[in-house]
Amino acid sequence: MAITTTQTHPKLLWPGLLKVWSESMHGDWDEEYSKIFDSISSDKAFEEMQQVTYYGLAPEKAQGAALTYDAEQQGYNKRFTHVAYALGFQITREAKDDLQYVEVATQRIKAVSRSMQQTVETVDANHLNRATNASYTGADGVVLLSTAHPRINGGTDSNKLSTAADLSETSIEDLVVQMSKAVDDRGLKIQVKPKSLVIHPNDLFNANRILGSNLQNDTANNAINVIRSQGVFPGGIVVNHYLTDTDQWFIRSNVPGMFHLWRTKPEFANDDDFATKNDLYSGYMRFSSGWSDWRAIWGSEGA
Repeated sequence: MAITTTQTHPKLLWPGLLKVWSESMHGDWDEEYSKIFDSISSDKAFEEMQQVTYYGLAPEKAQGAALTYDAEQQGYNKRFTHVAYALGFQITREAKDDLQYVEVATQRIKAVSRSMQQTVETVDANHLNRATNASYTGADGVVLLSTAHPRINGGTDSNKLSTAADLSETSIEDLVVQMSKAVDDRGLKIQVKPKSLVIHPNDLFNANRILGSNLQNDTANNAINVIRSQGVFPGGIVVNHYLTDTDQWFIRSNVPGMFHLWRTKPEFANDDDFATKNDLYSGYMRFSSGWSDWRAIWGSEGA
């Protein structure tokens, strides 16, 4: 068990120390998961989302004949089971009494908060990191990015480029066109639109050149940049620093389907242990995240 004693930081027993520094003092990235996942509060041990299909096309009705009746169909079910995460530290009574610098304790509390924040970001980003990992499937039984998402009425649909490609003007256009042809589980057209472009930090400058150029990027063509002129990405570029594949990229669509469910938002507490007189500090949170409708995310693994 890790315990901070007077021997852990002997230098902090010395008066006159000019500055105490640590990694926890460095600036962190702003919240990123909420730009990809819709955040929802929960008051249960788990939450379920149930897909229900609507109706198909209306058939012709002959004069005097009875109309055709259709029925809704129950689709895929997604259960979000909350997981608890906790982290803490403890300091001996002697260390607390003898350490000369109050800012040290403040930094430790901030460090716990920092660890909790990055845990949330890592857990949520892993849904994209594992988008093609067969060990992680969704409610429909396939991975997040797939060319074979099964429809309730039969057939399959794709939310990835058939031929993997790195981020470029052409690959973005191809995927946006593919999105525009999306259908629901009864085969009816649905209006799926791009919302934001989600990228690894390695693609930051490339993405800005593609989206920000007045004319077509990296060509001699005197043609407008349609991605910019049409405002294809109203949500702009979302850089996620927790993505692990440097050339994988995604498009977050206007379809609800990526969810982060808070059962308990981060809480911080402190107490003392009667037997040891140690001071105890803790951080605790409980949440779940994932996807229900794959149409919320489109993408490519990169070439």
